[in-house]
Formats: sequence, structure tokens, C-alpha cells
Amino acid sequence: MAAQELHEIARAIVAGHKGILAADESSGTIKKRFDAIGVESTEESRRFYRGLLFTTSGMEESIGGVILYDETIRQSADDGTPFAEVLASKGVVPGIKVDTGAQDLAGFPGEKVTEGLDGLRARLGEYRELGARFAKWRAVITIGDSIPTVACIRANAHALARYAALCQEAGLVPIVEPEVLMDADNTIERCYDVTARTLKWTFHELVVQGVDLRGTLLKPNMVISGKGCPEQAPAERIAELTIDCFLRHVPAAVPGIVFLSGGQSEVEATENLNAINRVGGPWPLSFSYGRALQASALKAWAGDKANAEAAQTVFAHRARMNSLAVGGEWSAELEQPVAA
Repeated sequence: MAAQELHEIARAIVAGHKGILAADESSGTIKKRFDAIGVESTEESRRFYRGLLFTTSGMEESIGGVILYDETIRQSADDGTPFAEVLASKGVVPGIKVDTGAQDLAGFPGEKVTEGLDGLRARLGEYRELGARFAKWRAVITIGDSIPTVACIRANAHALARYAALCQEAGLVPIVEPEVLMDADNTIERCYDVTARTLKWTFHELVVQGVDLRGTLLKPNMVISGKGCPEQAPAERIAELTIDCFLRHVPAAVPGIVFLSGGQSEVEATENLNAINRVGGPWPLSFSYGRALQASALKAWAGDKANAEAAQTVFAHRARMNSLAVGGEWSAELEQPVAA
């Protein structure tokens, strides 16, 4: 695929204040989500639930791309139409998760490196045949005593860059996801420091590997306080430090930044995204949320087909709230109708 087409796909995903629905939960992760609502995780229950999201009326007004799991990209809607075609027919770009998960980094206790480069070229070709037009690879950076090390950051940055180069060779836009986890008790200032170092090495490796930045999207964490930190920074501080960090380390050539929610609540993720956009930067600042788009919809569905429409209403509302946040136009008052 010509570079120009990759540029156009990347821009299209985040055009018009749209973002990404991350529906690429692994079988283990979605089982935990289903367990929480008392639903057995079977191939059919997973197919029905994800199909419910993809066929929500008007979701394409707020969602520009959907990340699928290997099982899901091979599944179809009730009428037999493959999910990738269902999405494409709505003007939503289908994508695919291609890493095989984070494993212990040899020699560095407490740190992880993401695997999945072996055989990736062939898998990317197959996914493109199945309708995918972008891919995602998640690297995990943990904050703790004396970590992350330079070795961990560089190993993950190198893997992200190799993956991105293979994606572009296969005609897929790579979403580059270096996630600094928010699970520890660190301050927001520590998160800033680790995020800055992670972004610095990630873009260094992307350039070294010859990746065309205009045909990528960046999926990072926000600069935010660790969950266990006694002082939780407000949205305005999160926005100020996030934009400052990204202005210093993310090239303006990147066509979009789609933040992950990283365990934030639904409304919290929207509020912080809104604050970030009120500060603004040279890139579209959007979202690639999983749980922060789905939690209420999953609860409303509760495994009962009769609840499908109610779940779609809740999902459409969350997608709309985040689209407004991309424009810096969200407010807490807009949450009341559905919350009530």
C-alpha cells in the first residue's frame, strides 16, 4: 500500500472528533468482565456482545475505528456479514490486536517485554485479507522501586518499532501503544518522568527502523497519579503535564494521539480527555478506550438479549461523551440524562 493511503487511514480514524473502541480483550480478560456480570464466556456470548456494540445505531458518528481480537475478526453478525465488513460499511475502520502479550523480561525482575514478532509478517498479511486496516501492539512499563530500567524501556521501544515497520510493509497503520501503568503509588511527577523517557526511546526507535510517522497513531497513557498515590492530581493538572510532556517528545508529524483509559472510571476518563483538549496541541487528541466505553453497556446487557437495545443506548452515550471531550465540549451536566 502506498504511504499516502496509510496517512489517509490514520487521519480518517480520528477525523471529526472520533476515537477508537478497543474491543480486543483477550479471552481471559473478557471472561473476567463476563464473570463480573454473571455471564458465561462462550464464543457465541462474546460474538453477540461485540456484535451488539458494532451494530449500535449512530456509533459511527463518534467511533472512527474498532480494535478487534483474533477470534472476533473471524466472526460475523447475525445475518452472516463478517464483523470487519459490518464496521467498514458504516465508515468505521476495522483494526486488529497483533501482540501475544507481555512476558517477564529476562534478567529484570518485575519488568515485562511484549512478545509476538515471530511470524508477525504472515499474520499481518492474513489480517489484511480479513479486512483489517490498522493494528495494535501494547507495551507495558511498570513504575516501582528502581524501575523501569533503561533496558526495559529500550526493549519495548525496539519491539514496538519492529512491529510498526512490519505493519506498514503489510499496508496496515500501526497503533503504537507504550503504556506506563497507573497501578502504583507514584506521584504524577514520577509518571511524567517515566512517560517522557518512554516516549523519547519509542520515537528514537521508530525513526531508526524507518517507520513513517505520518502513517501511525500513538496510543499512550495520560500523565496521571498512580492509583495508590494519596494525592490524586485534578483534571487540569493532568492536562497541563500531559500536554507539556507530549509537546517535548511526540513529533507533530504523528496524525493522532488516542489515549488509553488505563483503569480510570468512565466519567473520569472523559473528564480528563476533555481537560487535555482544552489545553490542546498540534495533533488530534482522541481516545482508544475499552472498559471506559463498555463498562456501563456490559452491565446494562447482563447477558440478556432483551437488554441489547438498552446496552446500545448506554454505549452510544459514552461514545458521544468522549467525542464531545475531543472537542473540549464535554461537561458533567451532559452525563445526567443517562445517569438518571
